[in-house]
Amino acid sequence: MTSADSRPTRSGAPGRAAPEPASAADLQAFAVELRRMNGEINRMTHGFAANQRLHPTDVTALAAILDAPAPLTPGALREHLGLTSGAVTACLDRLERAGHIRRSRESADRRVVHVHYEASARRAARDYFMPLAEATARARERFSEAELTTVLRFLAAMNEELSEVPPTRR
Repeated sequence: MTSADSRPTRSGAPGRAAPEPASAADLQAFAVELRRMNGEINRMTHGFAANQRLHPTDVTALAAILDAPAPLTPGALREHLGLTSGAVTACLDRLERAGHIRRSRESADRRVVHVHYEASARRAARDYFMPLAEATARARERFSEAELTTVLRFLAAMNEELSEVPPTRR
């Protein structure tokens, strides 16, 4: 089993050395690894945005639309992203022009708009993010089912906690 930190990085140089095993309670170790993962995912997200001629915020909106259990309204998307109504409208206009989403009025109240992720956009995202899926599969192979269950519980708990943190603290 090869450590992810001993494999070459994008530049061909070896990654930073894996830290000595830290206590599971070491908050700094968690912070470092979460920042590293966030940076790598942001790098891929920005690459997809550039590839699709979109703004990185548009890709964040696409992810929210894709991950929602039901079609989102622009208002729900605005609340999720913390943007103004005008910024969400501009984002949805760009995504619709690019063929990534469609808007529909499906409820009895014709004022309610729902946003749907287009099938063709799913294919484009799947193709672009296939290396991420493959990296995830390789990383998962290093862990037992019980460990993966714990990792998923931790990630869900982190997301729950983060969703409660206000965007700005003074």
